[in-house]
Amino acid sequence: MKARRLPIAVLLLCLPWGAGARADTNATVPSAEPDTRVTDTGSAALRYRADARSLAKGRRRRNISQDDMLAILDYHNKVRAKVFPPASNMEYMVWDESLAQRAEVWASTCLWEHGPQNLLRFLGQNLSVRTGRYRSILQLVKPWYDEVKDYSFPYPRDCNPRCPLKCYGPMCTHYTQMVWGTSNKVGCAIHTCHNMNVWGSLWRRATYLVCNYSPKGNWIGEAPYKVGLPCSMCPPSYAGSCRNNMCVPPVNSNYLHWLK
Repeated sequence: MKARRLPIAVLLLCLPWGAGARADTNATVPSAEPDTRVTDTGSAALRYRADARSLAKGRRRRNISQDDMLAILDYHNKVRAKVFPPASNMEYMVWDESLAQRAEVWASTCLWEHGPQNLLRFLGQNLSVRTGRYRSILQLVKPWYDEVKDYSFPYPRDCNPRCPLKCYGPMCTHYTQMVWGTSNKVGCAIHTCHNMNVWGSLWRRATYLVCNYSPKGNWIGEAPYKVGLPCSMCPPSYAGSCRNNMCVPPVNSNYLHWLK
């Protein structure tokens, strides 16, 4: 009988780098797991359902632009194409509008935690928040990749943040979700939250980025991808199509337009 896989998310309940909890101007804080000290999951679920019908007053919605969408997608695929050791089953990532819509609803709650809980069983999720001005959306995405410096393939043995008080220590799960070989869909949303509680500090005009991934990555006991000759272990659905070290949809796929 095949053992049941458990997501890493059920074990990590803290945020990386406790020093980043200060509400400094131009600070960016990534999150891979929910901080349950900010609000309980019951209230989070209620807010999520309410915001699914209408956005809460006092929070201004920022729809993600096409430029930001393409920048996020392109950055993910560049990171995925250059993993080391090389991946034999790295799938090209495409934009998924349904994931983006779910991300938009959750981001509109301005809650600094992962959610909603019922969807996290099926989706991966990366969060990032920033105050102050920024030039590029990638300033909120790059901190996820920067965790690679603390990651040792295949398992994040050295990435064990110490919680539950002030969390500190290296974190790798943002990076591993970015490069999870079978996570081939991403959808993100960005919002400006006028008053956002981040680790007990009130952040004003915080830029909040939520990215959802499917299929979900970060499974305990599994490496993010298989090592080997690029594209040598692509799923049959890709019909042997390979580009830039990644398994890409065949010519007759509906995803072809993402390859232009």
